[in-house]
Amino acid sequence: MSAPSIILVEDDPALRTLTSRALQENGYLVRPASSAPEMWIAFEAGPVDMVLLDIMLPGTNGIDLCRQIRKQSDVPIIFISAKGSEADRVVGLEIGADDYLAKPFGTRELIARVRAVLRRGGMERQEGESRDKEAHFDGWVVNFPRREIRSPTGALVELTGAEFDLLASFLGQPQRVIARERLIELSRTRLGDSSDRSVDVLVSRLRRKLSVPGKTAPIITVRGIGYMLNVEVSRS
Repeated sequence: MSAPSIILVEDDPALRTLTSRALQENGYLVRPASSAPEMWIAFEAGPVDMVLLDIMLPGTNGIDLCRQIRKQSDVPIIFISAKGSEADRVVGLEIGADDYLAKPFGTRELIARVRAVLRRGGMERQEGESRDKEAHFDGWVVNFPRREIRSPTGALVELTGAEFDLLASFLGQPQRVIARERLIELSRTRLGDSSDRSVDVLVSRLRRKLSVPGKTAPIITVRGIGYMLNVEVSRS
């Protein structure tokens, strides 16, 4: 397998150089960019496995770029920003980012988060995961090898890597309450300390995508404990 290719969008020359070097030293291919136009040129240069995206950019900012990327791709996105408050992280997750890295950050944390997000997307998936090809619930069909989900009408519904991994966690324990802390571990979406709302935001995003006219999403909140997929699941 070839080395994962990462687009790094950062307008600070020194930080862009340091971050690129750290990624390259850990086996990643890096295409640096300092602005939106350069990022789109980097996209055209070949397959992209991840985007590291600064929020404060000249011209089009990272938030708007993330929205534009999500209209055409589910490539993993990690925001990097000097804005590290919980509210900022939540906004990043709400618009489709997979993780959020606050500046200043160390090389070890950077590489750990990159590996975790790529693992969620399947690039570094360990052996021993479920060999089931499909899961069926409430009219929905999930194809694990393709990491796809189809609605009861047969429409393909796009999920980010983090959303699909979260759904897989629910499908692995249907009709059982999963504690919030355990769900964080299962879905590998922890973005900070225990007060971080990353899983809550991802659950909210997943619910919206699993909602169909006349029916609510089958993921319910068990107050004070966690969440549960409240339907039967069959696997094949």
